[in-house]
Amino acid sequence: MKRIKITQVRSAIDRPERQKLTLQALGLKKMNASKEVEATPQILGMVRIVDHLVKVEELNK
Repeated sequence: MKRIKITQVRSAIDRPERQKLTLQALGLKKMNASKEVEATPQILGMVRIVDHLVKVEELNK
């Protein structure tokens, strides 16, 4: 599987509860926090929900 690095670049303050919970599910708790995860369809769907709050990079491994 391909791996991606997800970094939170915008705050979740004043966002809908669904977006806040999605960030928690991705493992992002603070601004500029990063997490490396497998690029499964479930993860990509969660990233799509919060794409305006995160930055996604592909990892070459």
